[in-house]
Amino acid sequence: MNELPQQLVNGLLLGAMYGLVAIGYTMVYGIVQLINFAHGEIFMTGAFGALTVWLWLPGGTTMWIALPLMIVGAVIVAVAIAVGAERFAYRPLRNAPRLAPLITAIGLSLALQQAVWAWYPEAKSARTFPQISGGPFEIGSVTIQTGDVFLVAAAPVSMAVLGYFVLKTRTGRGMQATAQDPDTARLMGVDTDRIIVIAFALGAAFAAVGAVAYGLKYGEINFRMGFILGLKAFTAAVLGGIGNIYGAMIGGVVLGVAETLATAYIADIPGMDKFGSQSWADVWAFVLLILVLLFRPQGLLGERVADRA
Repeated sequence: MNELPQQLVNGLLLGAMYGLVAIGYTMVYGIVQLINFAHGEIFMTGAFGALTVWLWLPGGTTMWIALPLMIVGAVIVAVAIAVGAERFAYRPLRNAPRLAPLITAIGLSLALQQAVWAWYPEAKSARTFPQISGGPFEIGSVTIQTGDVFLVAAAPVSMAVLGYFVLKTRTGRGMQATAQDPDTARLMGVDTDRIIVIAFALGAAFAAVGAVAYGLKYGEINFRMGFILGLKAFTAAVLGGIGNIYGAMIGGVVLGVAETLATAYIADIPGMDKFGSQSWADVWAFVLLILVLLFRPQGLLGERVADRA
């Protein structure tokens, strides 16, 4: 029990990262009802975009100067790929059976993995990600690692900006209208194609911020990093209620806390030592998803997707 505050903080931080990526899944699904399984790889390309900026900077550049530039680089790369995918891969299939864009997303996911591997052959194992110096920081009995400081600041700021954008801006209201009824929104003068592109771009931008947080947290990145984390982010979106922006972040936090606590405490149960290892962390995440789908299939906050049948 003495470790509980630390484990809860660890879970909140991990869940915040899941939530940042889950926003992309839930925004795209809420507007075009597409599960973009390539979103995990867009997250991954954001991490390599940030690394590329770091490698291009002059030697001796401090991390405090480099970090804002790395975030910009990550966002540019992730947004460019997401917008390109929407325009050339998904838009031509918008009126096709749902299986077609789903298969396209899986193919795009594999293509992005191989493209990054070709650009960074050494990423087959892992590439070292630059770190912020200093720390760790002690707050009572809780320790926050230096790599998590960025996530502590980025997650709430990102959610505040997104909430303001969706609720207070003209484009945000257009997104809500398009999610409710795209045909009526089009008749009311909303450029639905533009709204869909913005949804892809915003989701990619938040995934890029999450990718930088991932690199700072774990100290390394690789070309396969988006696969499992993308699945967990999708799980977080479903947990919170697919199509619900705030549900995505809450689902991410719930998933992160559950995964952390399961890894920390299940091993203490007699006969369960094997199931509390880190290798089982992914399993417990999906066990939680199954339980939620069994007892509350609409998610914790409920879906916000209109019935377009």
